[in-house]
Amino acid sequence: MKIELTPAAIEWFENEVGVSPESGVRFLGKVYGKTNVHEGFSVGMAVDQPEDALVKEEINGVLYFIEKNDEWFFSGYDLQVDFNAEKDEPIYTFVVQED
Repeated sequence: MKIELTPAAIEWFENEVGVSPESGVRFLGKVYGKTNVHEGFSVGMAVDQPEDALVKEEINGVLYFIEKNDEWFFSGYDLQVDFNAEKDEPIYTFVVQED
């Protein structure tokens, strides 16, 4: 399992969310919505620091991570994060993990 962010997504998190090297971004499953592999759940995010990270990716000093207690939502998938300029929001895509 891994987290991949496009340059546009990184720029959005840094400029619009205001994350800095002292902060982190947690991705989690939340009730309501849908993803390309989940019905009734969508991806949420919060500016946070990890307590028990399952996976993490550090970019420009900012830690992007998923906690172990959210493994049920991300299990078997890599998370790709992009940015939709028209909607001014991130796009989350689940990709089946390669063995």
